[in-house]
Amino acid sequence: MSDLEQFRQEVSAWLEQNCPESMRMPMSSFEDIFPGGRNPEMSDPDQKVWCDRMAERGWTVPHWPKEYGGGGLQKAEISILREEMSRIGARPALTSFGISMLGPALLEFGNEEQKREHLPRIVRGDVRWCQGYSEPNAGSDLASLATAAEDKGDHYLINGQKIWTSYADKCDWIFCLVRTDNSGSKHEGISFMLFDMDQPGVTARPIKLISGSSPFCETFFDNAIADKRNLVGEAGKGWTIAKYLLTHEREMISGFGSAPKISVADMALEAIGADASGCLANSVLRQNIAQYQLDTMVFGATMARVGDEAKAGGGLGPASSIFKYYGTELNKRRNELNLAVLGESALGWEGEAYSEGRVSRDWLRSKGNSIEGGTSEVQLNIIAKRVLGLPDA
Repeated sequence: MSDLEQFRQEVSAWLEQNCPESMRMPMSSFEDIFPGGRNPEMSDPDQKVWCDRMAERGWTVPHWPKEYGGGGLQKAEISILREEMSRIGARPALTSFGISMLGPALLEFGNEEQKREHLPRIVRGDVRWCQGYSEPNAGSDLASLATAAEDKGDHYLINGQKIWTSYADKCDWIFCLVRTDNSGSKHEGISFMLFDMDQPGVTARPIKLISGSSPFCETFFDNAIADKRNLVGEAGKGWTIAKYLLTHEREMISGFGSAPKISVADMALEAIGADASGCLANSVLRQNIAQYQLDTMVFGATMARVGDEAKAGGGLGPASSIFKYYGTELNKRRNELNLAVLGESALGWEGEAYSEGRVSRDWLRSKGNSIEGGTSEVQLNIIAKRVLGLPDA
């Protein structure tokens, strides 16, 4: 028996013994995702049990080094773990901005003290992180940000405002772009700070979206304190870190296009029915759904291939803009198809079932994918200049 075969047997046995039955069912809503945090929101207490068990082995982030709490697994081992989780229908034990965005930035730019302090807590889900980037006057032109950090010796005083801060009202810490120097160009003088949200100088106010949910917040800093030891990298050199983190954010958002909660085809068969040959009765929808499924499969395969190449070569770089843009468009197409499948049944608003309003709310929410993480227009400009090498107009 090879080492990988033995590893698969061990993983399979461990998962069968440790994954709660309730964590082996498909997620029916966003509330089924476990984000961790000091006071985690849970739809089922087994979410915390499952997270703790996986974190003990480092398998909430299996690719991170063991010295920082990760699993230290090799590529083939990670694939086996995911395959065995998929085989029993196991949900991800932990999903967080700490894993998808801050962690990679700390591994690349953080000092040893910062890695050892923050990464293990991310792995365990002890701290829930939010992102402080956009401001009312600094959205796509992020380098125009004005939130200021005043040097007070062993700490900074943070004053200013952030906007579209996802889950700021529920998060424990923030990774935040602040201006520490105004003497140079707008890209200079930006610093990357980490600080606790649970302090008198921080206020987060939810913003209600057209979908009815309020995941975004406007966040205000009034003499908030950031310890100087939590300045990542050099003061005034945070733009490089900011750009690096954005590639991981865009990669995360691109995944919306390849991970539907409910299959469009299954929903269509249930809602419309099949013809005598067993195919979806509506031929136009059948063709559109088939094209969407093919595009989703190709997109997933491309992401996997480029992801492997990026790990070998040091990151996605501008390719993340391709994934973010196309993943966004796929997610919007999926939601449009859901509306077409259910027709007037999708016009509801209340309730969690798709026939009671989930489809219409998800469709409205999908429009935000074209804005968050950098607008589609910005992504197309990046692709044109940095991927295709096209000249400026």
